[in-house]
Amino acid sequence: MGAGTETGRDGQRAEGRGRSGAGAGVMARLLWLLRGLTLGAAPRRAVRGRAGGGEPCTGPVLGEAGSLATCELPLAKSEWQKKLTPEQFYVTREKGTEPPFSGIYLNNKEAGMYHCVCCDSPLFSSEKKYCSGTGWPSFSEAHGTSGSDESHTGILRRLDTSLGSARTEVVCKQCEAHLGHVFPDGPGPNGQRFCINSVALKFKPRKH
Repeated sequence: MGAGTETGRDGQRAEGRGRSGAGAGVMARLLWLLRGLTLGAAPRRAVRGRAGGGEPCTGPVLGEAGSLATCELPLAKSEWQKKLTPEQFYVTREKGTEPPFSGIYLNNKEAGMYHCVCCDSPLFSSEKKYCSGTGWPSFSEAHGTSGSDESHTGILRRLDTSLGSARTEVVCKQCEAHLGHVFPDGPGPNGQRFCINSVALKFKPRKH
């Protein structure tokens, strides 16, 4: 067999190795990009169907066992205006406050659960509702509270300095609707008063 034939075969082998190496490089780059996308989405994962709700969802997320899951995107302000009444929109999306002693749930004594009017997340139980005399529905704690742990509730606390002094705003963990404020003058061991707007709530009676 001639030297030219051997040289030709060596060239073909080298070319084959070059092609396979290039293919492996492209595949590695694709895997790296996919890994970056999924890892970037993972911290925004929201667990729906629980009181906690997770962080507000922003699109495709990494689901259980690495599978790609989907969830609802946050609604635009125009969409909330279509979904809510003017009063509900003013309070929940523009951080307004209903007039005192005007709310439909102020004197409600029926047993049940108070849900977010925007996303239906359970927020407060009637068992923790009490009469504070302030003019708004008041609760001693959020549904799902364990001692001082609120990680399994449907609410979040945020600093509010809109009136020139520091207050603690209460928002829905699922959709970030403004609900009201919490003050350190309530009953019970925690001494809290969740002062919540009726218009931000949807009451569901307990089934007997």
